[in-house]
Amino acid sequence: MSTVSTAYEEAKKIYAAAGVDAEGAIAKLKSFPISLHCWQGDDVHGFDADGPLTGGIQTTGNYPGKARTPQELMDDIDKVFSLAPGLKRVNLHASYAIFEPGEWVDRDALQPKHFAKWVEFAKKRNIGLDFNPTLFSHRMVKDNLTLSSPDKNVRDFWIRHTQACIRISEYFATELGAPCLMNIWIPDGYKDVPADRLGPRARFKDSLDQILDIPYDKSKVLVCLESKVFGIGMESYTVGSSEFTISYAAHKGILPLMDNGHYHPTETVSDKIPSMLLFNDQIALHLTRPVRWDSDHVVLFDDETKEIAKEIVRNDAMDRVKLGLDFFDASINRISAWTVGLRNAEKALLYALLLPNAQMKQLQDNGEFSKLMMLSEEMKSYPFGAIWDHYCESENVPVREAWYDEVEKYEKDVLAKRV
Repeated sequence: MSTVSTAYEEAKKIYAAAGVDAEGAIAKLKSFPISLHCWQGDDVHGFDADGPLTGGIQTTGNYPGKARTPQELMDDIDKVFSLAPGLKRVNLHASYAIFEPGEWVDRDALQPKHFAKWVEFAKKRNIGLDFNPTLFSHRMVKDNLTLSSPDKNVRDFWIRHTQACIRISEYFATELGAPCLMNIWIPDGYKDVPADRLGPRARFKDSLDQILDIPYDKSKVLVCLESKVFGIGMESYTVGSSEFTISYAAHKGILPLMDNGHYHPTETVSDKIPSMLLFNDQIALHLTRPVRWDSDHVVLFDDETKEIAKEIVRNDAMDRVKLGLDFFDASINRISAWTVGLRNAEKALLYALLLPNAQMKQLQDNGEFSKLMMLSEEMKSYPFGAIWDHYCESENVPVREAWYDEVEKYEKDVLAKRV
């Protein structure tokens, strides 16, 4: 028996004594998909245009080896998949359309055929795809405004684009046999104090109404709406605030999406999840790591990541929460960034599954707060690492830090040659 297996068998007994079924926890985790964001691999640039990022989007750093072509990006995603356990999906932005040589259409004319190679990629790996309209880094983003612009031509362009994305999402779902989560986020806002807060939101609402008015299969396309508190160039006001997006999602019967970097620094998404679950059949989350603001740092195995996972697990919501990653760091090896974030999301969920959650809830209901605190703290030193190592081994991915040796080899053999 290997060292990993021996440690796992002992750890399993320790958890069993606390009323926790380690094998059951792993089985539940294996059925929970996490959507890996394609944009970490090339710093959010995509393939439909050249030029800098604009519209409240910024990435820092210039680490060698950025993916430059669709094939390079797909190769990098494959490498990450080989280094992290669990059930995966891929989350695409519309700007990652793949055109044939000599072909190009603007974003409002995108068609399913421009994503056929991504469908082929997904079919070969037996994974699902999620999707996002790309409402930034484009000439039709005027004064940091898109679907809320006072210019009807601007609004109409982005309405057509987002409608096209619904049709592409339905194509993904039909081809892959799994629903596609299509997330709408806009950069719209103002740098300084606005004179009119209602007007832009009224225009945004009307644009969304027109977008959702087209026929589509709601069992295949799960449209969601993402909020944001502020961004670069929109520090004083954002059109798609939390209050707006939650209210609109409830009004139209679509999913709300919470990104844990899109709130004030003292707010925590983990505390919001139970309330959202009470009033929504399903919710969507983007997992990131804000550092004082929405800086989209690589997800760590930190307190808030663990608390988010606990709320998903404790509320028996693993079949109701759609979880994706959203960060982009160009200052470090991009494969490593992806892998750290994906492994930590899996770790947090496993950690939550290995808690005696029913017992802890009962202690709270009984008012046994001293015992609850004790148990909560003692569980922190339980042999979680041994269960995690076994899970990785059972998924045929590297155990512990061994995965980084493969990243270094990939950097030497592949990334370093991208010049």
